[in-house]
Order: sequence, then structure tokens, then C-alpha cells
Amino acid sequence: QVQLVESGGGSVQAGGSLRLSCAASGYTYSSYYMGWFRQAPGKEREGVAAISPSGARTDYAGPVSGRFTASRDTATRTLYLQMNSLKPEDTAMYYCAAADRMGPWPLRTDTYKYWGQGTQVIVSS
Repeated sequence: QVQLVESGGGSVQAGGSLRLSCAASGYTYSSYYMGWFRQAPGKEREGVAAISPSGARTDYAGPVSGRFTASRDTATRTLYLQMNSLKPEDTAMYYCAAADRMGPWPLRTDTYKYWGQGTQVIVSS
């Protein structure tokens, strides 16, 4: 069984910060490419950030580049997304995902096989 559980979401004022966590279990976490995605009401799910198994490579969507940082901790089997300088347009349900192989598009949803249940982020102006 592969299970991903997100936490750390909440409501913040614009300019604030949040740190999302994704706890992984039931698989070889260290061998998986991991990603963060988000979906706002009425919109399609979009890629936010991705990180390689070793953590050496990260990819970010243009709107979050310079503000969000993805990281991972092998010892605790946890994926993180540090979100700084939050904007109202960052409001969405945030999901973590895992892929056992990686192609040339780490921010595409169809790259990933396993998904968490999501954690809500609301940023007020």
C-alpha cells in the first residue's frame, strides 16, 4: 500500500508563510520523484513544485518560483513545501504526489501515480 498524507494547510494573510508536509508510508520513499500540485475551485490541477529522489533537483512553476521551496527528509519519509510571501492567488487545495519514474515534465499531473488527499490553503488579501 502506498499512502501520502498532507498536513499544514490553513488560513493566512497575504504576505504570510505556511509549511506543508506530506508523510509517506508503504513504499520505498527514497526512490520516488515527488511533486506538489494545487487545485483552485473551478480550475484544473496544476503543478507547483517537484523534487528528485535525492533532493538534488527541484522544479517550480513560474508563479511560485522564488517564493516556494520543496524539500524532503528520507529519515522521516516526509516531503515539505515551504511557502513564503503568499498571495491570494495561491489559495487552493494542495496535493502531494509520487512517481516511481520521471520523464521530462516533472510538473505534469500525468507523471504521477500516487496522490494524497490534499490540504487546504486560503490566503486572504
